[in-house]
Amino acid sequence: MNPRVKNVSPNNDFTLTIEFENGEKKIFNMNPYLDFGVFKKLSNLSYFRQVKPFMGTISWPNGQDICPDTLYIESN
Repeated sequence: MNPRVKNVSPNNDFTLTIEFENGEKKIFNMNPYLDFGVFKKLSNLSYFRQVKPFMGTISWPNGQDICPDTLYIESN
């Protein structure tokens, strides 16, 4: 199992700076997701910036979330 999210900070370029429980900090690019389904709303920067850590992953107020393994594996 990959480390879970401890903290998340949104960036103005639709990337997320994520700190994992193991102390690693990585950048996750949300841009490829912004044209699809429930993630379209995230293209509004004001809404995008409402991301919060939630139960080992991240979440937005309307319930959008991403698998914590995806966040860890696909982040740089």
